[in-house]
Amino acid sequence: MPLRLPDHLPAIERLKLENIFVMDETRAHSQEIRPLKIVILNLMPLKITTETDLIRLLSNSPLQIEVAFMKLKSHTPKNTPIEHMMMFYKEFEELAQENWDGMIVTGAPVEHLSFEKVNYWDELVHIFSWAKKHVTSTLYICWAAQAGLYYHYGIPKYQLPKKMFGIFPQKALYPEMPIFRGFDDVFSMPQSRHTEVRREDILANPNLTMIAESAESGVSMVMARNGREFFITGHLEYAPNTLDKEYKRDKGKRNDVEMPEHYYIDNDPKKGPLVSWRAHANLLFNNWINYYVYQETPFDIKLIG
Repeated sequence: MPLRLPDHLPAIERLKLENIFVMDETRAHSQEIRPLKIVILNLMPLKITTETDLIRLLSNSPLQIEVAFMKLKSHTPKNTPIEHMMMFYKEFEELAQENWDGMIVTGAPVEHLSFEKVNYWDELVHIFSWAKKHVTSTLYICWAAQAGLYYHYGIPKYQLPKKMFGIFPQKALYPEMPIFRGFDDVFSMPQSRHTEVRREDILANPNLTMIAESAESGVSMVMARNGREFFITGHLEYAPNTLDKEYKRDKGKRNDVEMPEHYYIDNDPKKGPLVSWRAHANLLFNNWINYYVYQETPFDIKLIG
């Protein structure tokens, strides 16, 4: 089944070229199906790119999914046309009038700041608090994972000596969990961050379960409330060339830019990336939608919470 997306969203035409089946609202209304409702709080600077990355993965489910995009009132994006934001994004106050089967909160380029110094922190924690009662399951990605762990469970973040940048092998600690159905013993995850959460802090909190980690990149996945919250420190949603663009963007601008690890063929940027995470990215999002959203959410969405 396809995704239900707003008419004229730029990602639609892009994904049709990849033979991904998406459906705009006009056509979707002709089907008598109760779609899953997923809201995405997109905090990334290049919002159209992030929309496309996430929609690509959400479209792999056999279920019909209706996607909405949330924006913050307290922050104005600088890298996305205002016309795009006005056409496809709604503020929290409007979207909060409904319950949602699932929610995704993306990363944000604010790692250098303490959480309380982020100019939209107050609005963000209000959304986090609301999600606990009005969303069946929430995925927190990268910086949002650190922010969610800090707000909900008091887990601090720590500055890394150098940027965690590249593709790193991960191991599922509880492979029998539905979120890992179909996974191999080891799976790859892109990482691009300057800070981390530490395993000893996660393990010391009885409300949290660390479910995947890496000997190289540390904590990668944490679960809470029996799957109503997932915190993912990396970027399984990344397209093949995302780290390459980031590396080339920053190279020469700063002295601390290193080549992404385990990413390029033969460790040679001229040969391009070796994609090793795409299959598990699709599995993870599909498992999340199936086992933690679809099978847990009530048919009457008003009953969530």
